[in-house]
Amino acid sequence: MRISRAAPHSLAGAYALDAIAGKDLVRFERHLTTCARCAERVRALREAAACLGAGPVIVPPPGLAERAIAAAAGIAQLPAAGPIPRAPRPRATSRVAVAVAGVAVIAAGFLGVAANTAAYRLSQQESRTHAIAAVLASADATVLKARVTTGGRATIIMSVREHALVFTAASLARVPSSKRYELWLMGPSGDRPAGMLPRAASNGMTGPVLARGLRPGDRLCLILEPSGGSSRPSSTVLMAVPL
Repeated sequence: MRISRAAPHSLAGAYALDAIAGKDLVRFERHLTTCARCAERVRALREAAACLGAGPVIVPPPGLAERAIAAAAGIAQLPAAGPIPRAPRPRATSRVAVAVAGVAVIAAGFLGVAANTAAYRLSQQESRTHAIAAVLASADATVLKARVTTGGRATIIMSVREHALVFTAASLARVPSSKRYELWLMGPSGDRPAGMLPRAASNGMTGPVLARGLRPGDRLCLILEPSGGSSRPSSTVLMAVPL
């Protein structure tokens, strides 16, 4: 991936995920020393990516890998059709692909999945990881900061192009097991639940939570809800960020 001298800011996401190297890395790091905006974006993006490694290990159900491998063995393969012409890949797609690779390295520790567990590489978690990487690496990624009224701070990385955002938080007030923090998208088109926050890790961070389907006029709100979630907001808004 080559850095465009005209728009080095667009590489903050790829840099945060260690997806550039060599001369491009040296050139971007030189830019980073004079650009406070990119330095702040990189810090926030790395904070969000770090949350991928802060969650609990997920143990695959017994026999899942064997069932998935057996099912794959029964799928007929397409015959070779001769040489396939190589086509240039769009730079934006390449950037997201490289970023996905960076996030995947972090996500490997988060999932605790062995390399031979092929089923988990095809799971919904992989789709979520790809979507998070797309937001973090998007050229229009915007970093928003907010305070929670009961304590703690939130970081939101939003991409209008992806119609999605990634939310992380630190130092939130502890809540009883019967309660959980829940994100909501509230706007002219109605209020929609956007995801439950996982319990905070030992380092006090929680997330990342991916929220999709952003609409014009939306606000991202944080509310304390029953542990199973709610069909509509049921208590005081603890944080509201216009998007």
